[in-house]
Amino acid sequence: MTAAVVSLATTPGLTAGACAALNVSRASVYRRRAGLARPLAALRPRPSPRRALAVVERRAMLDLLRAPRFADQAPAEVYAILLDEGVYHCSIRTMYRILAANQEVRERRDHLRHPVYKKPELLAQAPNEVWSWDITKLMGPAKWTYFYLYVIIDIFSRRIVGCCVADRESATLFTALFNDAIAKHSVPPGQLTLHADRGGPMRAKTTALLLADLGVTKSHSRPHTSNDNPFSESHFKTMKYQPQFPQRFGCIQDAKAPSTETRNASSESSPNRPQSQLRPGSIHPPFQLRTATGWHRRHGGVSGGSKGRGQGL
Repeated sequence: MTAAVVSLATTPGLTAGACAALNVSRASVYRRRAGLARPLAALRPRPSPRRALAVVERRAMLDLLRAPRFADQAPAEVYAILLDEGVYHCSIRTMYRILAANQEVRERRDHLRHPVYKKPELLAQAPNEVWSWDITKLMGPAKWTYFYLYVIIDIFSRRIVGCCVADRESATLFTALFNDAIAKHSVPPGQLTLHADRGGPMRAKTTALLLADLGVTKSHSRPHTSNDNPFSESHFKTMKYQPQFPQRFGCIQDAKAPSTETRNASSESSPNRPQSQLRPGSIHPPFQLRTATGWHRRHGGVSGGSKGRGQGL
């Protein structure tokens, strides 16, 4: 508003009327106009202090700082050593100014520069477009004993497209599981994107070569960002928070106990419901179920389908 009034002609009464109508201070308008009418002051160079080092002295100080005896010393150390020898050239701050003028002030250690990782954003508008996979631990019969549950989820339908239980984390085991899931669902090359966190098996060379051979686009979470893989993480929490979920498994066969009937029941179609309330089996194309896998098959895929037309990370 003030700028608009300032731009008006300096007709008597016009400025006062405009300021009253627009509730703008007349003093601010007059002060702004006076500043615009005043000629610009010429910028004068800053005078050099009388005690500033001459060009020759600055060059001599730079050569001294570059000398082998001071090349690995901080300016404060150089200053103290020279004072012990009865020599004074300049202050510590002047040493830093001389070094900065020659681009020699930096972190001398080679620190790792972490790149800026982009947040993964994936959108699935149909089944078999984006899968998410992860590995979780199942506690064994004794302390420090674990079984490892591999799970692959379709993020559109929330269908469990592949899972297995093993006694270790291995990219080789995932390779067999993923090949089986791709064949079972007849996923063509170039259609699927596989998202995972940055664990060892997920970033292994074996996994990368497998995805490249199958024409699958890989996607990873950002480092130290657990919520970049929300579908797998939320599924594991839902599974383990079931009241019937055992605290420990007696052996790996218990974790692999078949429960195909329960798994099929959780994937049955539910007609006349919105997509967010449909079960995975009514959204995902049918396929031939193999042996179900333990508590994951029993409680996996119970949550509703994807929200809206598309589901993304």
